[in-house]
Amino acid sequence: MRSLLRSAAMAAVILLPASSFALDAPKGEVILTITGKLDHPNVGDTAQFDLVMLEALDGRKGTMETPWTTGKVEFSGPLFRAVLEAAGAHADKLKLIALNDYAAEVPVEDAFEIDSILATRMDGAPMPVRDKGPLFLVYPFDQDSSLYNEKYFSRSVWQIKTIEAE
Repeated sequence: MRSLLRSAAMAAVILLPASSFALDAPKGEVILTITGKLDHPNVGDTAQFDLVMLEALDGRKGTMETPWTTGKVEFSGPLFRAVLEAAGAHADKLKLIALNDYAAEVPVEDAFEIDSILATRMDGAPMPVRDKGPLFLVYPFDQDSSLYNEKYFSRSVWQIKTIEAE
């Protein structure tokens, strides 16, 4: 009997970490949906996030100039890679789709090799739709000036609503 209990306890410990990867369902308004190849969907076969969920992930702040803002602006939000990891997204390519259906393909490396963020805040305030919100892919122009060019500008999608992990 003792051996059976010990085996059951060990199985529980081994299985416990897998459950820690479960993505909770959003409680607030959904502002981001990830589709495609996902290990951690939370609503059907998609991963959906509200603002609280996104802001709970590992993130960063950066003060920088962009072609779309005046002067230096502080952007903050989750790291792009943290959002993909939370969804368990594994893809060869990513497609970011905005509220107006503008879309851009973004290499997976831009999430995992660059400290790009899905900005949820500008100068500390949530970003409204009329001002590039609710999500804006911001490259770390403050950390690497070589990113300040048309290649990365074209990938800097704002008003993001969906990420397709293909």
